[in-house]
Amino acid sequence: MTGPTTGPTAAAWPPASGHAGAAPWYRRVTAQAGLEMRTVLRNGEQLVITLVLPVLLLVVLTRTTAVDLGTGDRIALVAPGVLALAVMSAAFTSQAIATGFDRRNGVLRLLATTPLGRTGLLAGKALGIAAVQAVQMAVLVVVAVVLGWRPVASGVPAAVVLVVLGTTAFTALALLVAGTMRAEAVLAVANLVWVLLLAGGAVLLPADLLPAPLGAVAQLLPSGALGGGLRAALTGGELPAGPVVVLTAWTVGAGALTARLFRWS
Repeated sequence: MTGPTTGPTAAAWPPASGHAGAAPWYRRVTAQAGLEMRTVLRNGEQLVITLVLPVLLLVVLTRTTAVDLGTGDRIALVAPGVLALAVMSAAFTSQAIATGFDRRNGVLRLLATTPLGRTGLLAGKALGIAAVQAVQMAVLVVVAVVLGWRPVASGVPAAVVLVVLGTTAFTALALLVAGTMRAEAVLAVANLVWVLLLAGGAVLLPADLLPAPLGAVAQLLPSGALGGGLRAALTGGELPAGPVVVLTAWTVGAGALTARLFRWS
């Protein structure tokens, strides 16, 4: 039989060629990206880490002398470091926590079986991070300019390259942590790493202001490479090779481990 040809159901056979199906891949990815962005911006704890604290640190370090920066132009030193901190907060801390709890609650496993798929899910997360960072950068740059920051315009393209490299490196690390640990451990580790890198990772302040051994190690960390690279780009207009190599190495290494060890449930 080829299907009914008479009776009340005849008009429904064969199915109409224009029936609704899965949305195009790019629409599924952008929808997921919008969800990821809204989740971060609506979550009070993550909003504090990704936006409120960087703004407060920018104002405090610029307008007070509680920390000796050894320079008269405090804003030129602090602003690039705060931008690096914002990248670290959104791409590592926020993403690790969100992904860890999504994994524990079965959200990752569920979404991976939908038309979105694993590739679409990861692409949506990447776009969501980029959207959050666009908001971060816009707010922080405006605040810094109001405080008197005048970055070197020729260094902006180099800064964009470093932000992209920093984002990929920290995202790979976030997925590595979130995909191999329990959600509660992810929460503790992500916040602890954020505090440690803030204190001694040369993200806010140059490595040469840290004790010699710590300063040398900090330059090999993604935080120190991103902070130092942005300072070089936005104050000297150059793209330093060292930070590019360090960030690329962290991206490749963490990405390879994530691809091998990440568990979806």
